[in-house]
Amino acid sequence: MVNRKKVAVIGGGVSGLAAAKAFDERGHRVVGFERSHDFGGVWELSRSYPGVQTQSPKALYCYTDHPMPEEYPEWPKGPQVYDYLHSYATKHNLQRLFRLNTNVAAMERRADGQPGWTLTLEAGSHRWREDFDFVAIGTGQFSEKNIISHPGQDGFEAAGGQVMHSSEYTDPSMIRGKRVVVLGGSKSATDIAVNAAENGAASVHWVYLEPVWRIPYFVGGINFKRLLYMRAQEQQFNTWGKSPFQRVIAALLKPLVWANFRGLETLLKTQLKLKKYNMVPDVPIEKDVSCSVPIVTPGLFEGLKSGKIKNIQGTIDRYDAKTVHMTGGEKVEADVSILAVGWKLGVPYLPQEHLDKLIESDGQYRVYRLSVNPDLPDMGFVGFNSSFCTVLSAEMIANWLVRYADGQLADQPTEAQMNDNIEMMLNWKRNERPAAQIYGGLCSAPFHFKHFDELLTDMGARKSKRSNPLAEQFSYPDHRAYGEFLASCPQYQAG
Repeated sequence: MVNRKKVAVIGGGVSGLAAAKAFDERGHRVVGFERSHDFGGVWELSRSYPGVQTQSPKALYCYTDHPMPEEYPEWPKGPQVYDYLHSYATKHNLQRLFRLNTNVAAMERRADGQPGWTLTLEAGSHRWREDFDFVAIGTGQFSEKNIISHPGQDGFEAAGGQVMHSSEYTDPSMIRGKRVVVLGGSKSATDIAVNAAENGAASVHWVYLEPVWRIPYFVGGINFKRLLYMRAQEQQFNTWGKSPFQRVIAALLKPLVWANFRGLETLLKTQLKLKKYNMVPDVPIEKDVSCSVPIVTPGLFEGLKSGKIKNIQGTIDRYDAKTVHMTGGEKVEADVSILAVGWKLGVPYLPQEHLDKLIESDGQYRVYRLSVNPDLPDMGFVGFNSSFCTVLSAEMIANWLVRYADGQLADQPTEAQMNDNIEMMLNWKRNERPAAQIYGGLCSAPFHFKHFDELLTDMGARKSKRSNPLAEQFSYPDHRAYGEFLASCPQYQAG
């Protein structure tokens, strides 16, 4: 008999909703906390910049039992994703589980000696402590703004300039008629640069530290989900945990794999005219692919070609009144500086003594299956397994985590097994695939299938692959199929 637990779910975005549903449907008492006034996480409208849309096609950005509406475009816009998440919450009546406008200020082990954690919570002027048997942290990797500054920023603002984080760019009227500098190499940076150029900015300079491989929505006219999201492609990367036999096969196929990736690079360089804009990366694409590889913003290269967007390699060195000096010596006159420098990864409410057990000195996270740490019992992360199919990844790990919490995994790991696996994965990230260290090593891309295979095996799924071997090998992850795989796992109810 599985005891019913009181479970805290922190965060009301993609991952928090997945966690709330997973624990609720197993019969646990779920209490969710969302610090803002609404669900949606990064898709909540006040946090979204104009024109934002998914990097993943809609078939890869949905829960297993709730496809996106047919009328949605292939790559839905931010407000559509926001509406979709609300429709998912309504479908499963998840609103009843959450307390909005409630912040988690601190988290510590229970003083009464019982398993679980005590959360310090804040809602307006009210502050209180509440005990929980288990905590599922669903804030993902985009919760705290990464705020940076450069020398002379105060003088720039005193001269009438404006500096903002990318999430604060919420209305094109903010830049109309103004000279704009956008700093950052991510898709959010290029999205904002294109949006500004198309909405009346007097000039747009896009500044990035170094060129990276960017994948267009259509590679050679083919939707990239049909080329890059498949086992056959995934198996060409240097994955973890290879057996001696698999290493021999990989060595034999190395020339063919090398030729495949050089062909892909050539296609991208030709299609995007990367040489023309001095944007050819130095790193081979197979060594660079991770969660940080951005999708090409529609209009980016058209903007570069027309001159509406000017690209500068480097970063901001300093401000001098309204002159922005770059590290490469360029000088740009600007009125608005938009810093698309991402988000800070962390768990700010967790005491340092626990963070020391969770995070290595080089920033890598000690987590088993990208979710739990054996030295931090009664808690786990949903959404730390970042990928190119974020929603499905969150749902998969949420279903794994509830079974882990209840001791109901078919292959329930011991503390020693988890630590051995963590050490193996850390060694792989540091020595065999450095690109996997991105986001604190919390990225399953491009190994979606392998990650999901491990989770399904742990959960005891009777079915984990599609019946059509060609579709399984050469097609992208299908949310409906993964719904069947999850349904084939042993079912139970706490009570």
